[in-house]
Amino acid sequence: MSMNTRSMIFTIYGDYIRHYGNEIWIGSLIRLLKEFGHNDQAVRAAISRMSKQGWVKAEKRGNKSYYSLTERGVKRMEEAAKRIYKIRPEKWDGKWRILVYTIPEEKRSVRDELRKELVWSGFGTISNSCWISPNNLEKQVYDLIDKYEIEPYVDFFIAQYDGPHTNKLLVEKCWDLEEINKKYEEFISVYSQKYIIDKHKIQRGEMSDAECFVERTKLVHEYRKFLFIDPGLPEELLPNEWMGGHAAALFSDYYKELAVPASRFFESVFMDGNELKKKDEEYDVYDHPFIVE
Repeated sequence: MSMNTRSMIFTIYGDYIRHYGNEIWIGSLIRLLKEFGHNDQAVRAAISRMSKQGWVKAEKRGNKSYYSLTERGVKRMEEAAKRIYKIRPEKWDGKWRILVYTIPEEKRSVRDELRKELVWSGFGTISNSCWISPNNLEKQVYDLIDKYEIEPYVDFFIAQYDGPHTNKLLVEKCWDLEEINKKYEEFISVYSQKYIIDKHKIQRGEMSDAECFVERTKLVHEYRKFLFIDPGLPEELLPNEWMGGHAAALFSDYYKELAVPASRFFESVFMDGNELKKKDEEYDVYDHPFIVE
């Protein structure tokens, strides 16, 4: 599985660097990404692109370059961590949030951005320009209205569905849960096998810290994809054979198995050229926003 250098850097910032003062020497970053087969040149090109896009900023100290997340980068990481909770089934209040908009053609780019954000927040479309969600997303909706300055073009309702069909049938119209379930099944079939093999290897001392670091990063990278497709529906609206819960439990067990050796490897690389004392005292290596207790 080859992974894009830029998105790997984002994953490593989100999973490690942000707990260690949010900053890293480029030499350490190159050393970490080498474990995934990314060379020096690819890392420098990716970080320079991220810098131009305003995600990270560089600082020279002596002859060393250090990269830290900008305010925008930190905000994106925090947003992502919050949005992760959307794949935890919520208790449903029986109401639907409905957003209807008529955004003019000259604002097409705003409309496209808004669509992406609505999908990412867990909304589904019931018809053109009409989006619904059973989750309490009022705050997100009003944040989006402010962010894109679209107040004149939108209407937002909180309502109960009065038929003639069932709420579950309404869900089937708006989301392809069968397809999402299939993706969960694929994740489970690949990672349950890997988990058992790696667990035994770790217990027998046959897996290096560097290998645990690689596997933990790949695991997070793969599981994160569900954020883009799973709307995080309440349990009452999910099909009986829903695999999301199994996938979450597998992620949690596998992550915890790899956590200590993976962090040990990260710290061994980070120590050279960076300050370990910037580590967040409250950081718990066993904890991850994706883990549902």
